[in-house]
Amino acid sequence: MTLTNHHSENEVNEMFSRVAGKYDLLNNVISLGTQKRWRAALFDQLTLKAGMDCLDLCCGTGDLTIALAQQVGPSGRTVGLDFNRQMLVLAKQKVRKAGLSKEVELVQADAMNLPFPDGSFDVVTIGFGLRNVPDAGQVLAEAFRVLKPGGQFACLEMSQPTNPLVKVGWRAYFRLFPYLAQLFGGKAADYRYLQTTAQQFVSANQLLQMMQAAGFHGRHYTKLNWGAGALHIGRK
Repeated sequence: MTLTNHHSENEVNEMFSRVAGKYDLLNNVISLGTQKRWRAALFDQLTLKAGMDCLDLCCGTGDLTIALAQQVGPSGRTVGLDFNRQMLVLAKQKVRKAGLSKEVELVQADAMNLPFPDGSFDVVTIGFGLRNVPDAGQVLAEAFRVLKPGGQFACLEMSQPTNPLVKVGWRAYFRLFPYLAQLFGGKAADYRYLQTTAQQFVSANQLLQMMQAAGFHGRHYTKLNWGAGALHIGRK
């Protein structure tokens, strides 16, 4: 799947550099303040053990990466990967503050072309990032490739509510979203882009089919916020 926006990768990269300092706040706004609860749901459904190798794609400012590192401990390996340098600068600060500089490796790279050999990781995660890549199917294929046999994949993402009432409320909420840019001192166009990618992303069932096409087994999803978000899990 290629996203239906007309922004080049460079434009998107520059946009994420502009919003990096407000990215955590943005995700809180988009998820109606429940992103931490969404992450807790992810950890409820993953089997994480000390010593595992984990990769967090489109890691942003590193919250999910840090949580993974805390779960697998110093005997494990945790890599946070993002294509935006400014996001990784902020992630590095958070990692240092959490006392995990030895446990976490941060890598600037493209999630559609991962710089790792086949079968490198026990767990691959992506949180709020799949909707912003040019080709989500390619990211899923790469996640599958770098997983070890039996490895786990988890994706937290915006979704399309199926309940008519929730759908109406969700659309109304997103119409307000660009105006929040003025409150945050940002560019309305940046927030409109994030609004568009969240609203245009595939449904939970469509993403499940894309995971099947990438080769994942044991696929299932859990709706979050009445379907406004979804947690997808699969295995290699």
